[in-house]
Amino acid sequence: MGTGSRPDCTFCAHGAGRIATYTSGMLTPRQELLLRRVVDSYSSTGQPVGSKMLAAADDITYGPSTIRNELAVLEEQGLLAHPHTSAGRVPTDSGYRYFVDKLLPADPVQRRTVELSLVRREVDDAMRVATETLSQLTNLLAIVSAPSIQTTTVRHVEVLLLQPQMLMVVVITSTGGVSKRVFTFERAVDAGLADWAGSYLNEQLVGRPLGTRTLRGRLTDPALPATERAFVENLAPVFTQLEESAESTLYFDGAHRLFAEDRPVDVHELHELMEVLERRALLLGALQRALSSREVYVRIGAENDLPALRSMSMVAANYGLAARNLGSVSIIGPTRMDYGSIIGTVRAAAGELSRFVEDVWDSA
Repeated sequence: MGTGSRPDCTFCAHGAGRIATYTSGMLTPRQELLLRRVVDSYSSTGQPVGSKMLAAADDITYGPSTIRNELAVLEEQGLLAHPHTSAGRVPTDSGYRYFVDKLLPADPVQRRTVELSLVRREVDDAMRVATETLSQLTNLLAIVSAPSIQTTTVRHVEVLLLQPQMLMVVVITSTGGVSKRVFTFERAVDAGLADWAGSYLNEQLVGRPLGTRTLRGRLTDPALPATERAFVENLAPVFTQLEESAESTLYFDGAHRLFAEDRPVDVHELHELMEVLERRALLLGALQRALSSREVYVRIGAENDLPALRSMSMVAANYGLAARNLGSVSIIGPTRMDYGSIIGTVRAAAGELSRFVEDVWDSA
């Protein structure tokens, strides 16, 4: 078996294939119990887990020598590692993958609820609230990607004459995004021309995806009279501005939480992560892969494509409409995380955002 990916896998790596593999594919019930206890204990304490500690657990009836033998087998399988000769064991990336794929209880994950308080909020504000709430709930780095430009269309355009020489153009998108821009002219603007422009832009652009050649072409229609064509071309920057902002809209919160006292940090790795957060295009590329997944997307350690994330884990889920994924909700943290809780939280948050954008879509 490869990375833990399998046909009935609920939280799979989707072909990452970079972590060490467990060779037998299946463990005995005793081995699975011990692996589960090592993962749970290490996730809680950050300390290697020894045989004596496991033998003291109420649900483990095996003696220390039996436990030591089984831990050695799990280490041979690549599921556990031995940091020091006299220390206990810690899970490897493969150990976490086996735990997530085979040992994680399904019911508690599915019953997790998250209250995001998104009612009556603008889309930008809702994304920001969702990110902040997720970071606070998990004490980790939370990232929410806004609907991409490929999924966003123009819903309505307003051209408002504010003063004789000043007007404002307001563009509302299908995802509830709003772009406003004020234009100042050397001469007074004809009110009739402004009214015509509003009607024309709605007629030509509503329903058109942002960033397409078709949309830009309709702003420079050579069939228009010279005066009207020049006027519409002057208003084009509002659409360019919206396109540029939609291309890179990414919300994140909680990077400082990765410096928690109980989490050993590698300064070089954290520096690389900060660079990735600054270069949002790279991070958007990594998150984009979650949009093709129908289930929660889990990448553990070396499964991550970005080098800066290969000592961490990413849990992500998409949100959107019934027939279209619009964005993703994700948590990034150390491989030593509470996967059950994080997966449940991310899934619930994605569901809340899906309900929010459905309401926006229906009411806009």
